Amino acid sequence: MREIRTFELEHSEPASAWRAAQPLAVNVLAGELWLTVEGDAEDYWLAAGESFELKRGAVAWLSGGRDGVRLSLTVTGGVGDTVKVERRRAPRWTWMPRWLLTA
Repeated sequence: MREIRTFELEHSEPASAWRAAQPLAVNVLAGELWLTVEGDAEDYWLAAGESFELKRGAVAWLSGGRDGVRLSLTVTGGVGDTVKVERRRAPRWTWMPRWLLTA
């Protein structure tokens, strides 16, 4: 069984920095997602139905488009893995759900 977590980001929310503790697929369920990965010169705009693979250890910045975004994170590594997102030092205005933080 795989764990899939769903998130919603409003347009007015600041960008969030997330570090993938394991390989993840970011799947856009509704709206638009702005995504950039540290070390990658490109910015990506993903629409509903599109996805992006994050390698283990990747640091990604995510933000919702004009109408916000609903997205899911799915582990792509192996069966029985769980989604873990590690805290990344980021500017003070970056938000991350407390339950996603690891020690």
